[in-house]
Amino acid sequence: MDKLDRIRELVRILDRAAYVYEQEDREIMSNHEYDALYDELRALEEETGFVLANSPTQRAGYEVLSELPKERHESPMLSLDKTKEVEALADFLGEHEGMLSWKMDGLTIVLTYRGGELVKAVTRGNGEIGEVITNNAKVFKNIPLRIAFTGELVLRGEAVIRYSDFEEINARIERDEDRYKNPRNLCSGTVRQLNNEITAQRSVYCFPFTLISMDGEAGFATRHEQMEYLASLGFTPVEYRMVTKETIADDVKWFAGRIEKNDFPSDGLVLCYDDIAYGNSLGRTAKFPRDAIAFKWRDEIRQTTLLSIEWSPSRTGLLNPVAIFAPVELEGTTVQRASVHNVSIVEELALGIGDTIDVYKANMIIPQISENHTRSGNTAVTDGMPGVTGNAGLHSCNCNVPDVCPVCGGPTEVRMLNEAKTLYCTNPDCTAKKVGMFEHMVQRDALNIEGLSEATLEKFIGLGIVHEPADLFRLAAHRDVLTKTEGFGDKSFENLLAACEKARTVSMPKFLYSLGIPGIGLANAKLICREYAYDWNRIVGASAEELRGVDRLGDVLAGNFTRFMADEKNRAMINDLLSEITFEAVEQTKESAITGKTFVITGSVTHFPNRDAVKEYIESFGGKVAGSVSAKTDYLINNDTTSNSTKNKKAKELGVPIISEEEFLALAGE
Repeated sequence: MDKLDRIRELVRILDRAAYVYEQEDREIMSNHEYDALYDELRALEEETGFVLANSPTQRAGYEVLSELPKERHESPMLSLDKTKEVEALADFLGEHEGMLSWKMDGLTIVLTYRGGELVKAVTRGNGEIGEVITNNAKVFKNIPLRIAFTGELVLRGEAVIRYSDFEEINARIERDEDRYKNPRNLCSGTVRQLNNEITAQRSVYCFPFTLISMDGEAGFATRHEQMEYLASLGFTPVEYRMVTKETIADDVKWFAGRIEKNDFPSDGLVLCYDDIAYGNSLGRTAKFPRDAIAFKWRDEIRQTTLLSIEWSPSRTGLLNPVAIFAPVELEGTTVQRASVHNVSIVEELALGIGDTIDVYKANMIIPQISENHTRSGNTAVTDGMPGVTGNAGLHSCNCNVPDVCPVCGGPTEVRMLNEAKTLYCTNPDCTAKKVGMFEHMVQRDALNIEGLSEATLEKFIGLGIVHEPADLFRLAAHRDVLTKTEGFGDKSFENLLAACEKARTVSMPKFLYSLGIPGIGLANAKLICREYAYDWNRIVGASAEELRGVDRLGDVLAGNFTRFMADEKNRAMINDLLSEITFEAVEQTKESAITGKTFVITGSVTHFPNRDAVKEYIESFGGKVAGSVSAKTDYLINNDTTSNSTKNKKAKELGVPIISEEEFLALAGE
């Protein structure tokens, strides 16, 4: 392959990786892999003088794809040039003083204040056009809604979710494959929610890193003066240190020493000139501003030997590969384990026992394998997928991909999940699955049985006391055994019985959620119950076609639901459980002309605080709100009834009436 063809290939690979990362909030390659390919591309472009128009070295981002309102930034938000060399930072500074701060790994937001109040928040988007997320920004954890300054003030900051909050959110998600991969992905989706209640629940923080403009500015001469002023208004600016070329190496070490205990995700540092006028005088290139540079951590890489691959079971049957290697020192700690994530990555690295591998800590935190030098593994595991399951070739793989589950001994199979091959235990009675099922069922948003930890559930299953969910309400019959079990005396037993008794009365949505139907969270369970007027027999008998009409469900979730309900074992389990519990009474909805009608809401509203308030109003009368216009839509609410928006055009094509807020309120009898 010649150099020009290699450039084309690199652009294609990096374009796909960037699209998936920015638009779908997931990753198909590590930061280490992306940076290596990006550096190779830039070097080839400089060597050959050949640069494609769509090269990632020439553009700042992707087109925004969202139903959120969009807005063009007054000036493009460019990416920063980057380096991994501390010496390059010193050269950048020269004789000037600089400000060194965290390069936080979240989503860049522009905040605008007028009259002392937050009036607008816009995401970076593609660098030129962003999404308006003002309603979500108003529930961020650490930004003020009002400030002492009454003129217009515009600042730029990074929205992030803490590692501790990220782990807590993931812990509440039942299926491993449904969990978020990293805080950045979670934050990206969270700040772009249409319902800011979800944003509020996920604890988003925003750290300003620059003041863009300010009415009647007294003339801040330096960056650190700006940061001090923002702090005085109640903001929490990004953590920074003032540096010179003589101190920069020590300051970089200072930040490096804080990474492991830093609860906020970062992927490097940012260095900018403290003197604002000097920085502005330098202008910019087509892609980068010249007043700042990003510093990416040079990965400390150690070579070691792969000793084994462990397959860690999850509650859904997913078996996660974990590489065990000869211990090495990385970033000041001893490391001997690294997640390999899935079978596809095992294949790509061609892992085999005894291979010589390079390991590093991604962002100096998470152990990863960067390269396999000897590549002795069999890389032909179940070729010919997607869609094909089975373990053809697994037995010959040198990395010991198991034919049987390490927990129960049941057969395993490879399935495709998000374009990656994953390994599953197929035994429905696997202990790991049972513990996971019960653990999900007893959590607060489900049956809410206090005192049933994972360890306690494992003990009950091991003793043969709990086989099916209904057995949780029949523990009184095992008093003699349980009160004599180590660590489980009379008082603990009585407390547990009281918790089980209290859980016998439960709301229908929580019961439905407790069943662990893939993808049916509590919010979707509420939607389904409301759709079928809290009639359990109708819910159980719902068809996939009917469920596809329920807002936000779609083909996949409708299929998951109907397959679960069609399974005889599941139906028997549900009926057995229903003999032990009672549904809470449902408050009757008010009646009006909008009862039973389906609405779609678009555009801005004036009589309600926001569109979510309109939705709640409609649902309080037994109406339904959908996300898109279809033949099942009764009304489209849009104050701009004559616009040529996509939803208005669709409504006109289908003959769906387009009504204003005033017309809607008149219809509701207000």
